[in-house]
Amino acid sequence: MKSLGARTIALPLPAWVIAAYDSDGRPNAMTASWTGICCSDPPCVYFSARKSRYTYECVKASGAFTVNIPGVNQVEVTDYLGTVSGRKLDKLRAARLKVAPAEHVDAPCIVGFPLVMECRLVKPIDLGSHTMFIGEISDVKCDESVLGPDGKLAGARLRPFVYSTGDSTYYAADAALGQAYKLGHGIGIE
Repeated sequence: MKSLGARTIALPLPAWVIAAYDSDGRPNAMTASWTGICCSDPPCVYFSARKSRYTYECVKASGAFTVNIPGVNQVEVTDYLGTVSGRKLDKLRAARLKVAPAEHVDAPCIVGFPLVMECRLVKPIDLGSHTMFIGEISDVKCDESVLGPDGKLAGARLRPFVYSTGDSTYYAADAALGQAYKLGHGIGIE
């Protein structure tokens, strides 16, 4: 194997859109890939942002955020939200996105995104170049079109995509490979 050195290459990374109100109550959003689930009980997620990012200021000021998970049909707008700053530009308006207030936290939800997690900021952790924001999930909203017949979220219906840090490319992640906790049964020495 060839050494690539100490780099931030982890595959795949979710492409989430983090939304929060600024100190004047104006909604802002940014694309983040340094994200994930970090606790089951209580249910918590995290995202990391540089201190220079406007969303960093917004989340610190409001104490809440939403995680808006896009489908593949929203890849262009997701990329846009990660390439411009909301500090001087209302990029949600520029992207023709509508927002609605979250029901359980003081943060905006992006209308039309198939999955939204409403989060209360639990703790910011300064790690160096980035601060990791841990949020407790207060509620999850889901468009009914991405639910399976059993009422559970169906990944293939959500049609999510991921970000690859290695080649700075988005990839579709909607092909099922097998059922977790069942696929590996039968492997092992008996």
